[in-house]
Amino acid sequence: MDSSGGCEDAPLPRRLGRRLRNSMTGGTGEGGSDLELMNRSLGFAAMCFLTVVPLMIVLAAADPPQAAGFAHWLSRALSTSAAAELEIQQLFAPPRRVLRATTSFSLAALALFGVTFAAAVQTGYEKVWDLEPARSASSHARVLALHVLWLCLLVGYVLLFTNTPLRSESVITTFQGTAGAVLITLMVLWASQKILLGGRTGWKALLPGALASTVGLLGLRLLSHLVFSPLIVASAVAYGIVGTILVVQTWFVGVGFVLYGGAFVGRVLYEEGWPRTRRRHG
Repeated sequence: MDSSGGCEDAPLPRRLGRRLRNSMTGGTGEGGSDLELMNRSLGFAAMCFLTVVPLMIVLAAADPPQAAGFAHWLSRALSTSAAAELEIQQLFAPPRRVLRATTSFSLAALALFGVTFAAAVQTGYEKVWDLEPARSASSHARVLALHVLWLCLLVGYVLLFTNTPLRSESVITTFQGTAGAVLITLMVLWASQKILLGGRTGWKALLPGALASTVGLLGLRLLSHLVFSPLIVASAVAYGIVGTILVVQTWFVGVGFVLYGGAFVGRVLYEEGWPRTRRRHG
């Protein structure tokens, strides 16, 4: 899709910046202008707390090797210090108490919430690529199957990286371990877009977005270690549990911003970076 305003000859960084600014608030005349990146990132964070977090709490409690539960998983994801992990543990019940309180109805509700979250992420990716809603192009059964498949991919990815035993001498601290983690993250993000878009966009078009999102998640992990970890401790002292929740929720907003923003940057790079060899996505 061509940029508006006769600015096709502008340098790529300038075109990218212009389209990203428009995507923040839904400006007109640019591809992905309906994305409203900040609002969608805030919605992503809220959906994570309402859907993904309860689902992962139950999964963590049902996994015997991980007695630390979801608090340990979340602390690993944020790369927090030991002091910050103690504050995060105050937010969640111990695994055994979670299992005792889990019922068939709650499990069914979690499954429904998980599908709702998958639908929300799917809508975000559709806005990035200016595609029609999947339900208007496919049967409801196929859309539901794609949501379930993506949820399985997401849960498997989280279980892989949070259940892997890590020590100071762990393989993840080596170059090979880090490269493997980055490669797996890239493949998961690449496949996620393909699944949720129902194959309506080609693999080649989706690769730049997966690369941009992977780089963004690496940056967010570093930011979490340097900023969010000490901020959790400081906020817990100043505001108690509410302070910890605010910092964790801010991190979820960052994850949503990276996922949607990375996909949008990837689309711009694909469309603007090679204008003479541009291909229609579909």
